[in-house]
Amino acid sequence: MRTTQLQLSLLSVLLIVLCAAQEPAKPAAATPGQGVFETVGDIGKVDLAGKTEFLADQKEYRVTGSGANIWGTEDAFQFACKKASGDFTITADIAFVGEGKNAHRKAGLMFRESLAADAPYADVMVHGDGSIGLQYRPKAGAATLQTKADVKAPVTVQLQRRGNVFTVLVAAKGEAMHAAGTATVELAGAGYLGLGVSSHDATVRETATFSNVSIKP
Repeated sequence: MRTTQLQLSLLSVLLIVLCAAQEPAKPAAATPGQGVFETVGDIGKVDLAGKTEFLADQKEYRVTGSGANIWGTEDAFQFACKKASGDFTITADIAFVGEGKNAHRKAGLMFRESLAADAPYADVMVHGDGSIGLQYRPKAGAATLQTKADVKAPVTVQLQRRGNVFTVLVAAKGEAMHAAGTATVELAGAGYLGLGVSSHDATVRETATFSNVSIKP
């Protein structure tokens, strides 16, 4: 009888350990050194953990991420975000650090319905080769769609939400903002707004800086 009880106890412990190991990692709460963003962590499956730093003296976010891509039906990237609802405008100047390994590494501004890897979202992404696009996933698990901008970085980029309409605006230095893409995406009223970086190569990390970050309701 004792042997049976001991075996059952050991089996219960083993099941708990196995279940815990299978749970996906959740983004951690941000620290005061990470600026206005409440939550910082990796979305989806990444082989190399990312990180986010806020350089208060320079008023700059330095985001480092790995991950295969922000594309397709699932994403893998580093995300610094805060809960947001309703209309907003988020603006930033984005620059990559170093030459990088992949021309399509991505850094950008994103609104995401949840922190799941396959969540619906809309974003503006700056690629390592300078190309810029409005990306969006209309439904959970759906393929990502894109509208390319007619300009290349360096420019100031902006993502606006007005109801279900998301618009990307860009501006070269000294010039006024102009629309570079629009998409209608039916996302929940509340979600996560922030900064994302994906290396487009799971074996490396890439870093981008986000300066002059502004979030307005």
